[in-house]
Amino acid sequence: MVVRKFPRFPVAIPSTLVQRDKLRYNASVKDLSLKGCRLESVVRPFTGMQVELFIELPGEPTPIYISRGAVRWSGSLGIGVEFLTVTPAEQERLKRVVEQLSVKVGQALIVPKDELPKS
Repeated sequence: MVVRKFPRFPVAIPSTLVQRDKLRYNASVKDLSLKGCRLESVVRPFTGMQVELFIELPGEPTPIYISRGAVRWSGSLGIGVEFLTVTPAEQERLKRVVEQLSVKVGQALIVPKDELPKS
């Protein structure tokens, strides 16, 4: 069993993955945490690759923008991305979404501030 600092919550959120060459790919976030996510996409970036991510929230006019993420794994289950750089405003939006998800599943969300992505 994998023990995580930040709990993941199952979702199905459309998103756009941008590789360093600025190619854009449709993706779907399948689970989400304050520090990263698992995506499904036709593209398979290599481990360690830096990416940008736009997470399109229902009812929101603009997506959450993750300016720098790192691919931690890629395989048949999708792509694991760790969020490395997130602006404070986007971090607050992400935190609000994850808190809503935690309430939905009845799991307390503990946020260690010194471990969140930096802006």
